[in-house]
Amino acid sequence: MPYRDEIEERRIRREEKRRRRRKQERTRRMIVGGLAAVIVIAVIVTAVLVTKKLTGRKQVNPADVAVPEYVNVNLLTPNEYSRPQIPLEKVNGIVVHYVANPCSTALENRNYFEGLKDQTGSKTTSVSSHFVIGLEGEVVQCVPLNEVAYASNNRNSDTISIECCHPDETGKFYDSTYQTLVNLCAYLCVEFDLKPDDVIRHYDVTGKICPKYFVDYPEKWEDFHKDVKKAIKILKK
Repeated sequence: MPYRDEIEERRIRREEKRRRRRKQERTRRMIVGGLAAVIVIAVIVTAVLVTKKLTGRKQVNPADVAVPEYVNVNLLTPNEYSRPQIPLEKVNGIVVHYVANPCSTALENRNYFEGLKDQTGSKTTSVSSHFVIGLEGEVVQCVPLNEVAYASNNRNSDTISIECCHPDETGKFYDSTYQTLVNLCAYLCVEFDLKPDDVIRHYDVTGKICPKYFVDYPEKWEDFHKDVKKAIKILKK
């Protein structure tokens, strides 16, 4: 009958409209979802680019960096006071220290760190360094580059630490110690994509007079940065 046919036709049109609306809604959701994904990717890419631009360097995994051949690797026994084996996941700088114990050798300072594992009682000391440079320019590595050393307070988590031996209370290094410090800092700068200005003093972290000579004579610290810059250029040739 015509009346029933008309009703059926209306039902079909309504159903067709509903299908079109559902299809449009699905299309809209797909577009919105796609745009959201594009925005998220853009934000991530932008963040990476901005971070790289601000730091001016790439992040290097410390576990992938080998030490120079002239370094005597004599790692500390894992212990909570000097080698806690906390992962060092990034390196944003190098911190220079002096041992504050005139005439002591690199090995003696390394062995002091080692002895801390035997502490007992409630009053304990936690200290160490990745490297110790001796009076004759020798280098002892105490802590792996991919582990935290207890040397630079709140910068322990993103820096490599270097202790330097010295002959007297002035804290001035022998030329042999100084030259090794320059070479080691330059090597680490190249490996970790750092700049000379990323090499800092313990003083710059906490205000402690360390390394004493470079705090007392800031112009000598500036000269040191210049020497590191020259050494970096040589290594990159």
